[in-house]
Amino acid sequence: MQRRNAIKNLSLAFGGLVALPSWASGWTPESIGKSSNLSYNDETLLAEIVETIIPETSTPGAKSLKVHQFAMRMINDCYGEAAQKTLKDGLKNLEDLAGQTYQKSFTACDATQRKSLFNKMLESSDNTSKQFANMVKRLTIQGYTNSEYYMVNVVKFNMAPGFYHGCVPVKS
Repeated sequence: MQRRNAIKNLSLAFGGLVALPSWASGWTPESIGKSSNLSYNDETLLAEIVETIIPETSTPGAKSLKVHQFAMRMINDCYGEAAQKTLKDGLKNLEDLAGQTYQKSFTACDATQRKSLFNKMLESSDNTSKQFANMVKRLTIQGYTNSEYYMVNVVKFNMAPGFYHGCVPVKS
């Protein structure tokens, strides 16, 4: 009886391994689904924040590499409800700070104004604002340094280092 169970489990595992490549290769950002419960305006605001942290120069910026989607996915899937609340409150606080300081929204500010606003959040005495700024900064750097562009073009990451020479005589 145990032999039948072992054969059944082995065949299921083998079938799963055979089906895995076709199942995993069909993933697209659209098929994964929405990465957060943020509104479109909050997502746009987060995209501008990550672009403020790592702006586009001769290399792509964080916004063009979609680091904001990485940050939203990490906060939504890996962090607790406290971090999700910190994200929403921090976005609201940043918009309020931009309105008080420059009488316009964060997205309407220029690069130097955005940078000064974000630095004010980092140095803020308000614990929520400071946690928000540190969390977004940390996730932006993590997402950027783990992006395909950074790994291939900057770090020169090689998935399988070394070379395989199959037809080489062995010397003893």
